Amino acid sequence: MTPPRLFDTPFMGYLISRSLMGVANTMLVMTLGWHLYELTGDAWSLAFVGLAQIIPVYAFFFVSGIVIDYVPRIWVLRVCGFVEGLAVIGIGFLMTVPDPDLWAIYGLIVIHGTGRAFQGPASQAIVPNIVHESVLDRAVAVSTTAWNTAMIFGPAVGGLLIAWLDRSTYFVVASLIAVAFVNLYLVPTFKVAHSTDRTLRSFFDGLRFVKNQPVILGGLTVDMLMVGFGSVMVLLPIYAIDVLQVGAESLGIMRAAPALGSISVGLILASRPPMRQAGQRLFIALTVFALSILVFAISNSYWLSLLALFVYGASDMISMNLRLAMVHRATPDHLRGRVSAVNMLFIQTSNEAGDFRGGSFAAMFGPVVTGVLGAGIAATVLIWSRWQFAPLYQLDRTADLTPAED
Repeated sequence: MTPPRLFDTPFMGYLISRSLMGVANTMLVMTLGWHLYELTGDAWSLAFVGLAQIIPVYAFFFVSGIVIDYVPRIWVLRVCGFVEGLAVIGIGFLMTVPDPDLWAIYGLIVIHGTGRAFQGPASQAIVPNIVHESVLDRAVAVSTTAWNTAMIFGPAVGGLLIAWLDRSTYFVVASLIAVAFVNLYLVPTFKVAHSTDRTLRSFFDGLRFVKNQPVILGGLTVDMLMVGFGSVMVLLPIYAIDVLQVGAESLGIMRAAPALGSISVGLILASRPPMRQAGQRLFIALTVFALSILVFAISNSYWLSLLALFVYGASDMISMNLRLAMVHRATPDHLRGRVSAVNMLFIQTSNEAGDFRGGSFAAMFGPVVTGVLGAGIAATVLIWSRWQFAPLYQLDRTADLTPAED
Protein backbone atom coordinates (compact mmCIF):
# COMPACT_ATOMS: atom_id res chain seq x y z
CA MET A 1 0.00 0.00 0.00
CA THR A 2 1.41 3.39 -1.01
CA PRO A 3 1.97 5.62 2.04
CA PRO A 4 0.09 8.95 2.06
CA ARG A 5 1.95 11.75 0.30
CA LEU A 6 2.15 15.25 1.67
CA PHE A 7 3.34 17.19 -1.37
CA ASP A 8 0.68 16.21 -3.90
CA THR A 9 -0.96 18.63 -6.35
CA PRO A 10 -3.83 19.91 -4.13
CA PHE A 11 -1.54 20.62 -1.19
CA MET A 12 1.09 22.25 -3.41
CA GLY A 13 -1.54 24.50 -5.01
CA TYR A 14 -2.76 25.47 -1.56
CA LEU A 15 0.79 25.97 -0.26
CA ILE A 16 1.88 28.19 -3.15
CA SER A 17 -1.28 30.26 -2.94
CA ARG A 18 -1.03 30.69 0.84
CA SER A 19 2.64 31.65 0.58
CA LEU A 20 1.96 34.29 -2.08
CA MET A 21 -0.93 35.69 -0.04
CA GLY A 22 1.44 35.87 2.92
CA VAL A 23 3.98 37.81 0.88
CA ALA A 24 1.27 40.13 -0.45
CA ASN A 25 -0.34 40.80 2.94
CA THR A 26 2.92 41.49 4.77
CA MET A 27 4.07 43.78 1.95
CA LEU A 28 0.74 45.60 2.10
CA VAL A 29 0.80 46.12 5.87
CA MET A 30 4.42 47.29 5.87
CA THR A 31 3.96 49.59 2.87
CA LEU A 32 0.80 51.14 4.33
CA GLY A 33 2.54 51.66 7.67
CA TRP A 34 5.50 53.39 6.04
CA HIS A 35 3.46 55.62 3.73
CA LEU A 36 0.81 56.60 6.28
CA TYR A 37 3.34 57.46 8.99
CA GLU A 38 5.44 59.29 6.40
CA LEU A 39 2.37 61.29 5.33
CA THR A 40 0.99 62.09 8.78
CA GLY A 41 3.77 61.59 11.36
CA ASP A 42 0.91 60.44 13.62
CA ALA A 43 0.78 57.03 15.32
CA TRP A 44 -3.04 57.21 15.17
CA SER A 45 -2.81 56.67 11.39
CA LEU A 46 -1.28 53.25 12.12
CA ALA A 47 -3.84 52.51 14.81
CA PHE A 48 -6.68 53.13 12.34
CA VAL A 49 -5.20 50.54 9.95
CA GLY A 50 -5.53 47.92 12.69
CA LEU A 51 -9.06 49.11 13.47
CA ALA A 52 -10.09 48.96 9.81
CA GLN A 53 -8.79 45.39 9.58
CA ILE A 54 -10.47 44.11 12.74
CA ILE A 55 -13.95 45.59 12.12
CA PRO A 56 -14.85 43.01 9.40
CA VAL A 57 -13.60 40.14 11.58
CA TYR A 58 -16.13 41.02 14.28
CA ALA A 59 -18.85 41.98 11.80
CA PHE A 60 -18.69 38.71 9.85
CA PHE A 61 -17.54 36.32 12.56
CA PHE A 62 -20.69 34.17 12.80
CA VAL A 63 -21.39 34.40 9.07
CA SER A 64 -17.86 33.37 8.06
CA GLY A 65 -17.86 30.21 10.13
CA ILE A 66 -21.18 28.91 8.84
CA VAL A 67 -20.32 29.84 5.22
CA ILE A 68 -17.06 27.91 5.41
CA ASP A 69 -18.90 24.84 6.73
CA TYR A 70 -21.66 24.93 4.08
CA VAL A 71 -19.94 26.37 0.98
CA PRO A 72 -17.00 24.51 -0.65
CA ARG A 73 -13.97 25.94 1.14
CA ILE A 74 -11.90 26.32 -2.00
CA TRP A 75 -14.55 28.60 -3.49
CA VAL A 76 -14.50 30.73 -0.36
CA LEU A 77 -10.73 31.13 -0.81
CA ARG A 78 -11.13 32.05 -4.50
CA VAL A 79 -13.76 34.72 -3.86
CA CYS A 80 -11.71 36.17 -1.01
CA GLY A 81 -8.61 36.39 -3.21
CA PHE A 82 -10.60 38.27 -5.85
CA VAL A 83 -12.01 40.75 -3.30
CA GLU A 84 -8.63 41.37 -1.66
CA GLY A 85 -6.97 41.93 -5.04
CA LEU A 86 -9.56 44.55 -6.04
CA ALA A 87 -9.14 46.37 -2.73
CA VAL A 88 -5.36 46.57 -3.14
CA ILE A 89 -5.71 47.90 -6.71
CA GLY A 90 -8.03 50.59 -5.33
CA ILE A 91 -5.49 51.55 -2.67
CA GLY A 92 -2.81 51.71 -5.37
CA PHE A 93 -4.83 54.17 -7.46
CA LEU A 94 -5.62 56.35 -4.42
CA MET A 95 -1.93 56.46 -3.56
CA THR A 96 -0.97 57.84 -6.99
CA VAL A 97 -1.79 61.38 -5.79
CA PRO A 98 0.55 63.26 -3.41
CA ASP A 99 -2.14 63.83 -0.76
CA PRO A 100 -4.51 60.81 -0.89
CA ASP A 101 -7.88 60.63 0.83
CA LEU A 102 -7.00 58.71 3.99
CA TRP A 103 -10.60 57.82 4.83
CA ALA A 104 -11.07 56.28 1.38
CA ILE A 105 -7.93 54.23 2.00
CA TYR A 106 -9.28 53.07 5.36
CA GLY A 107 -12.54 52.12 3.61
CA LEU A 108 -10.64 49.93 1.14
CA ILE A 109 -8.71 48.38 4.03
CA VAL A 110 -12.08 47.42 5.51
CA ILE A 111 -12.99 45.72 2.20
CA HIS A 112 -9.62 43.95 2.16
CA GLY A 113 -10.21 42.93 5.77
CA THR A 114 -13.60 41.52 4.82
CA GLY A 115 -11.89 39.14 2.41
CA ARG A 116 -9.40 38.17 5.10
CA ALA A 117 -12.24 37.59 7.60
CA PHE A 118 -13.38 34.68 5.43
CA GLN A 119 -10.03 33.73 3.89
CA GLY A 120 -8.22 33.15 7.19
CA PRO A 121 -10.53 30.51 8.71
CA ALA A 122 -11.17 28.90 5.31
CA SER A 123 -7.42 28.55 4.77
CA GLN A 124 -7.10 26.75 8.10
CA ALA A 125 -10.21 24.60 7.77
CA ILE A 126 -9.30 23.23 4.33
CA VAL A 127 -5.98 21.65 5.34
CA PRO A 128 -7.46 18.40 6.79
CA ASN A 129 -9.50 18.04 3.56
CA ILE A 130 -6.44 18.00 1.28
CA VAL A 131 -3.96 15.89 3.28
CA HIS A 132 -4.19 12.47 4.92
CA GLU A 133 -4.69 12.44 8.69
CA SER A 134 -1.36 10.64 9.17
CA VAL A 135 0.59 13.61 7.75
CA LEU A 136 -1.60 16.35 9.23
CA ASP A 137 0.92 17.54 11.84
CA ARG A 138 3.62 17.77 9.16
CA ALA A 139 1.21 19.62 6.86
CA VAL A 140 0.46 22.16 9.62
CA ALA A 141 4.19 22.67 10.28
CA VAL A 142 5.01 22.96 6.56
CA SER A 143 2.10 25.34 5.92
CA THR A 144 2.99 27.53 8.89
CA THR A 145 6.66 27.53 7.90
CA ALA A 146 5.76 28.50 4.32
CA TRP A 147 3.62 31.35 5.67
CA ASN A 148 6.48 32.60 7.80
CA THR A 149 8.91 32.24 4.91
CA ALA A 150 6.56 34.50 2.98
CA MET A 151 6.71 36.95 5.86
CA ILE A 152 10.47 37.13 5.40
CA PHE A 153 10.33 37.84 1.69
CA GLY A 154 7.30 40.13 1.91
CA PRO A 155 8.77 42.83 4.16
CA ALA A 156 12.33 42.46 2.86
CA VAL A 157 11.26 42.84 -0.76
CA GLY A 158 8.66 45.41 0.26
CA GLY A 159 11.33 47.65 1.77
CA LEU A 160 13.31 47.54 -1.46
CA LEU A 161 10.20 48.17 -3.56
CA ILE A 162 9.29 51.23 -1.47
CA ALA A 163 12.77 52.60 -2.18
CA TRP A 164 12.53 51.77 -5.91
CA LEU A 165 8.83 52.15 -6.75
CA ASP A 166 7.47 54.08 -3.76
CA ARG A 167 3.66 54.06 -4.00
CA SER A 168 3.56 51.87 -7.09
CA THR A 169 4.41 48.98 -4.75
CA TYR A 170 0.66 48.38 -4.27
CA PHE A 171 0.32 47.16 -7.86
CA VAL A 172 3.06 44.58 -7.23
CA VAL A 173 1.05 43.41 -4.21
CA ALA A 174 -2.07 43.09 -6.39
CA SER A 175 -0.12 41.05 -8.95
CA LEU A 176 0.99 38.58 -6.27
CA ILE A 177 -2.62 38.14 -5.16
CA ALA A 178 -3.59 37.44 -8.77
CA VAL A 179 -0.99 34.65 -9.05
CA ALA A 180 -2.16 33.22 -5.72
CA PHE A 181 -5.73 33.23 -7.06
CA VAL A 182 -4.70 31.22 -10.14
CA ASN A 183 -2.91 28.58 -8.02
CA LEU A 184 -6.11 27.93 -6.07
CA TYR A 185 -7.45 26.19 -9.18
CA LEU A 186 -4.99 23.34 -8.50
CA VAL A 187 -7.13 22.46 -5.49
CA PRO A 188 -10.27 20.47 -6.32
CA THR A 189 -13.66 21.09 -4.74
CA PHE A 190 -14.08 18.91 -1.65
CA LYS A 191 -17.51 18.25 -0.21
CA VAL A 192 -17.80 18.44 3.57
CA ALA A 193 -20.33 16.31 5.41
CA HIS A 194 -22.45 18.41 7.75
CA SER A 195 -25.77 18.43 9.46
CA THR A 196 -28.79 20.13 7.95
CA ASP A 197 -29.20 22.35 11.02
CA ARG A 198 -29.02 25.99 9.96
CA THR A 199 -30.72 27.49 12.99
CA LEU A 200 -29.40 30.40 15.02
CA ARG A 201 -27.98 27.83 17.46
CA SER A 202 -25.71 26.42 14.74
CA PHE A 203 -24.01 29.80 14.38
CA PHE A 204 -22.80 29.49 17.97
CA ASP A 205 -21.57 25.89 17.68
CA GLY A 206 -17.97 26.95 17.09
CA LEU A 207 -17.89 29.13 20.21
CA ARG A 208 -19.63 26.43 22.24
CA PHE A 209 -17.17 23.79 21.09
CA VAL A 210 -14.11 25.89 21.95
CA LYS A 211 -15.60 26.80 25.34
CA ASN A 212 -15.94 23.11 26.20
CA GLN A 213 -12.33 22.28 25.18
CA PRO A 214 -10.11 23.73 27.96
CA VAL A 215 -6.83 23.03 26.14
CA ILE A 216 -7.95 24.80 22.95
CA LEU A 217 -9.61 27.65 24.86
CA GLY A 218 -6.48 28.15 26.94
CA GLY A 219 -4.16 28.17 23.92
CA LEU A 220 -6.30 30.67 22.03
CA THR A 221 -6.88 32.95 25.03
CA VAL A 222 -3.23 33.12 26.10
CA ASP A 223 -2.10 33.90 22.56
CA MET A 224 -4.78 36.56 22.08
CA LEU A 225 -3.94 38.39 25.31
CA MET A 226 -0.15 38.13 25.12
CA VAL A 227 0.10 39.17 21.45
CA GLY A 228 -2.79 41.64 21.68
CA PHE A 229 -1.18 43.55 24.53
CA GLY A 230 2.45 42.81 23.74
CA SER A 231 2.82 42.92 19.95
CA VAL A 232 5.44 45.36 18.71
CA MET A 233 4.79 44.97 14.98
CA VAL A 234 2.72 48.13 14.59
CA LEU A 235 5.51 50.08 16.31
CA LEU A 236 8.14 49.16 13.73
CA PRO A 237 7.66 52.17 11.40
CA ILE A 238 7.83 54.47 14.44
CA TYR A 239 10.96 52.78 15.79
CA ALA A 240 12.55 52.82 12.32
CA ILE A 241 11.93 56.52 11.72
CA ASP A 242 12.06 58.05 15.22
CA VAL A 243 14.07 55.72 17.50
CA LEU A 244 16.57 53.82 15.35
CA GLN A 245 16.56 56.40 12.53
CA VAL A 246 16.82 53.95 9.63
CA GLY A 247 15.21 53.85 6.16
CA ALA A 248 12.56 51.76 4.43
CA GLU A 249 15.02 49.00 3.50
CA SER A 250 16.01 48.56 7.15
CA LEU A 251 12.35 48.62 8.17
CA GLY A 252 11.78 45.75 5.73
CA ILE A 253 14.52 43.74 7.42
CA MET A 254 13.03 44.52 10.85
CA ARG A 255 9.61 43.41 9.64
CA ALA A 256 11.13 40.19 8.28
CA ALA A 257 13.16 39.31 11.39
CA PRO A 258 10.27 37.72 13.36
CA ALA A 259 9.37 35.60 10.34
CA LEU A 260 12.99 34.50 9.98
CA GLY A 261 12.90 33.37 13.60
CA SER A 262 9.60 31.59 12.96
CA ILE A 263 10.82 29.70 9.91
CA SER A 264 14.02 28.65 11.70
CA VAL A 265 11.92 26.97 14.39
CA GLY A 266 9.33 25.80 11.85
CA LEU A 267 11.90 23.88 9.84
CA ILE A 268 12.97 22.06 12.99
CA LEU A 269 9.38 21.23 13.90
CA ALA A 270 8.57 20.02 10.38
CA SER A 271 11.56 17.67 10.29
CA ARG A 272 11.06 16.06 13.69
CA PRO A 273 8.36 13.88 15.28
CA PRO A 274 5.62 15.76 17.18
CA MET A 275 7.13 17.19 20.37
CA ARG A 276 6.60 15.64 23.78
CA GLN A 277 5.86 17.69 26.91
CA ALA A 278 4.18 20.18 24.60
CA GLY A 279 2.54 22.17 27.40
CA GLN A 280 5.78 22.72 29.31
CA ARG A 281 7.62 23.74 26.16
CA LEU A 282 4.81 26.15 25.36
CA PHE A 283 5.21 27.88 28.74
CA ILE A 284 8.96 28.27 28.21
CA ALA A 285 8.42 29.65 24.70
CA LEU A 286 5.88 32.20 25.94
CA THR A 287 8.26 33.31 28.69
CA VAL A 288 10.95 33.95 26.07
CA PHE A 289 8.33 35.77 23.95
CA ALA A 290 7.58 38.24 26.77
CA LEU A 291 11.30 38.85 27.40
CA SER A 292 11.92 39.54 23.70
CA ILE A 293 9.27 42.28 23.77
CA LEU A 294 11.02 43.97 26.68
CA VAL A 295 14.45 43.82 25.00
CA PHE A 296 13.07 45.31 21.78
CA ALA A 297 11.22 48.05 23.67
CA ILE A 298 14.31 49.39 25.43
CA SER A 299 16.84 48.83 22.62
CA ASN A 300 18.50 51.76 20.89
CA SER A 301 20.66 49.46 18.77
CA TYR A 302 19.45 48.36 15.35
CA TRP A 303 21.23 44.99 15.61
CA LEU A 304 19.96 44.25 19.12
CA SER A 305 16.47 45.15 17.93
CA LEU A 306 16.81 42.68 15.04
CA LEU A 307 17.94 39.94 17.44
CA ALA A 308 15.00 40.63 19.76
CA LEU A 309 12.59 40.47 16.82
CA PHE A 310 14.15 37.19 15.63
CA VAL A 311 13.63 35.64 19.09
CA TYR A 312 10.12 37.15 19.20
CA GLY A 313 9.17 35.25 16.03
CA ALA A 314 10.96 32.03 16.99
CA SER A 315 9.18 31.74 20.33
CA ASP A 316 5.81 32.68 18.83
CA MET A 317 6.20 29.93 16.21
CA ILE A 318 6.14 27.23 18.89
CA SER A 319 2.89 28.63 20.26
CA MET A 320 1.39 28.98 16.78
CA ASN A 321 2.30 25.47 15.69
CA LEU A 322 0.94 23.85 18.85
CA ARG A 323 -2.25 25.89 18.73
CA LEU A 324 -3.04 24.98 15.12
CA ALA A 325 -2.24 21.31 15.71
CA MET A 326 -4.56 21.26 18.73
CA VAL A 327 -7.40 22.84 16.78
CA HIS A 328 -7.01 20.46 13.83
CA ARG A 329 -6.71 17.36 16.03
CA ALA A 330 -9.65 18.04 18.33
CA THR A 331 -12.21 19.45 15.87
CA PRO A 332 -14.70 17.24 13.96
CA ASP A 333 -14.79 18.03 10.25
CA HIS A 334 -18.35 19.38 10.15
CA LEU A 335 -17.35 22.07 12.67
CA ARG A 336 -13.97 23.01 11.21
CA GLY A 337 -15.21 26.19 9.53
CA ARG A 338 -16.89 27.55 12.64
CA VAL A 339 -14.05 26.53 14.96
CA SER A 340 -11.50 27.97 12.52
CA ALA A 341 -13.55 31.18 12.51
CA VAL A 342 -13.29 31.27 16.31
CA ASN A 343 -9.55 30.61 16.01
CA MET A 344 -9.14 33.44 13.51
CA LEU A 345 -11.25 35.72 15.71
CA PHE A 346 -8.73 35.19 18.50
CA ILE A 347 -5.74 35.51 16.15
CA GLN A 348 -6.94 38.65 14.39
CA THR A 349 -8.05 40.20 17.66
CA SER A 350 -4.50 39.69 18.90
CA ASN A 351 -2.93 41.01 15.67
CA GLU A 352 -5.18 43.73 14.23
CA ALA A 353 -6.80 44.83 17.50
CA GLY A 354 -3.30 44.62 18.98
CA ASP A 355 -2.14 47.00 16.24
CA PHE A 356 -4.89 49.44 17.19
CA ARG A 357 -3.89 49.13 20.85
CA GLY A 358 -0.20 49.60 20.01
CA GLY A 359 -0.78 52.56 17.72
CA SER A 360 -3.12 54.34 20.09
CA PHE A 361 -0.84 53.73 23.10
CA ALA A 362 2.15 54.98 21.09
CA ALA A 363 0.21 58.14 20.22
CA MET A 364 -0.55 58.74 23.91
CA PHE A 365 2.55 57.43 25.73
CA GLY A 366 5.27 57.07 23.09
CA PRO A 367 6.64 53.88 21.51
CA VAL A 368 9.13 52.91 24.24
CA VAL A 369 6.63 53.12 27.11
CA THR A 370 4.13 51.22 24.94
CA GLY A 371 6.64 48.41 24.40
CA VAL A 372 7.59 48.15 28.08
CA LEU A 373 3.93 48.11 29.12
CA GLY A 374 3.26 45.40 26.55
CA ALA A 375 6.04 43.20 27.94
CA GLY A 376 4.74 43.63 31.48
CA ILE A 377 1.16 42.80 30.55
CA ALA A 378 2.28 39.76 28.50
CA ALA A 379 4.24 38.42 31.50
CA THR A 380 1.26 39.00 33.80
CA VAL A 381 -1.06 37.12 31.43
CA LEU A 382 1.36 34.19 31.30
CA ILE A 383 1.55 33.93 35.10
CA TRP A 384 -2.25 34.12 35.37
CA SER A 385 -2.72 31.45 32.69
CA ARG A 386 -0.52 28.98 34.55
CA TRP A 387 -3.31 28.26 37.03
CA GLN A 388 -6.31 29.38 34.96
CA PHE A 389 -5.54 26.94 32.09
CA ALA A 390 -3.59 24.21 33.89
CA PRO A 391 -4.62 21.43 31.40
CA LEU A 392 -2.93 23.38 28.60
CA TYR A 393 0.48 23.21 30.28
CA GLN A 394 -0.03 19.55 31.25
CA LEU A 395 -0.48 18.44 27.62
CA ASP A 396 2.10 15.88 26.48
CA ARG A 397 1.39 15.44 22.73
CA THR A 398 -1.12 17.11 20.42
CA ALA A 399 -1.77 13.63 18.98
CA ASP A 400 -3.41 12.77 22.31
CA LEU A 401 -6.29 15.05 21.27
CA THR A 402 -9.00 13.39 19.16
CA PRO A 403 -12.06 14.88 17.41
CA ALA A 404 -14.70 15.47 20.06
CA GLU A 405 -18.37 16.14 19.49
CA ASP A 406 -19.94 19.14 21.17
